[in-house]
Amino acid sequence: MIRSILFVLFLCGLGIHLHGQNVPQNQNLGFSLADGKKKVRIPIEVFNNLIVVPVVLNDALPLKFILDTGVRTTILTQKTFTDILNLPYSRKYTISGPGGVKLVDAYVTNNVSIELPGVHGRGHAMLVLEEDYLELRNYLGTDVHGILGYELFSRFIIEIDYEKKILTLMLPEKFHKGRRFQAIPIMIEDTKPYMIAPVTLENGSTLNAKMLMDSGASHGLMLEPSSDTLIKVPEHTVSSLIGRGLGGEIFGKVGRIKSLSLGTYTLDRVICNFPDPNSYNDSIKVGNVFRNGAIGGEVLSRFTVIFNFPRERVYLKKNAAFKKNFYYNLSGLTLKAKGSQLNIFEVTEVRDQSASQRSGILPGDIVVSVNGIATRDLNLNMINGFFNSKPGKKIRVEILRKGQRMKKEMQLRDQI
Repeated sequence: MIRSILFVLFLCGLGIHLHGQNVPQNQNLGFSLADGKKKVRIPIEVFNNLIVVPVVLNDALPLKFILDTGVRTTILTQKTFTDILNLPYSRKYTISGPGGVKLVDAYVTNNVSIELPGVHGRGHAMLVLEEDYLELRNYLGTDVHGILGYELFSRFIIEIDYEKKILTLMLPEKFHKGRRFQAIPIMIEDTKPYMIAPVTLENGSTLNAKMLMDSGASHGLMLEPSSDTLIKVPEHTVSSLIGRGLGGEIFGKVGRIKSLSLGTYTLDRVICNFPDPNSYNDSIKVGNVFRNGAIGGEVLSRFTVIFNFPRERVYLKKNAAFKKNFYYNLSGLTLKAKGSQLNIFEVTEVRDQSASQRSGILPGDIVVSVNGIATRDLNLNMINGFFNSKPGKKIRVEILRKGQRMKKEMQLRDQI
């Protein structure tokens, strides 16, 4: 995994509850499958373990949204698009952080139509951010315009096939679990799915952790040390920027745990984020819900996952990625895609003592080729794939620094 980009919106903790966010009883409103179908399959894209789906707003504007189990209300990350559609706003929020410091401005627009392939959506409320404060498109390297969550999960049984890149939506009354899927109980609290998962830490202690199943986080696992005295930060870690929220950057330690159990499945030596104290103010409680941490896309993507919110179940079937080793940013580089075509790749962070630091790469450098391939022919996903392939692999990088081209070579290394 390149970087745990936590798209933490802090909306529930701020008491924002929008009218029209749950599926109305009127069948003409809310989400429904087109043409009386019982099931639809939608091709998806997966960027840094995040699921991106095509949507159309108000039958006019084709966009792309992240599918996020951790978000209550549909969010549009840029006000420009609702201005284009000339949508009215019923309310403005100024979202503040600790001490009353202003974080962002946001607006509410109502009676929005949200269409997915084979899915109609009418009468939705949507939260619109003044700007793309999260810079989703830059850190994913693809155009992403919003986030879609509970409104979809509350209406359908949703299967995410990360391997085949297919999203399947089914009517609850027509759902039948496949023989190879394992059923695990979950709790839907404040519109979000939680599960109890045994976690064995580096020191051998085991905790039955209450974990948010968060498809909108790219990391594998996050544990909040202040939530339980058993959770100890491992001795061997690296300090890193582990995520972003509306409140800014989230820092912490990145290390390993011995194992994570999901039903009868056990994942060994999982990379885990441990937020620094006060760095991630919403990590323990979301609204009135207590939790020990979150399970993100780096773990979920090793399965085909079926979310059944109505019956509070999740169904898991391991895929070909299940036995893949967990690594954390073997190059130590963080890249940001820039420009209108997202084809300029700027180094924004170089981790201390990492392979990239040893090679002499600096923040602000522009990566122009990797292993002889011009980056204009690659996307951010591909470039990050080179930089996180396997420990010991040598990578040749050409950079542009203040108008001067330089060649660098690094040997990828696992610092954890």
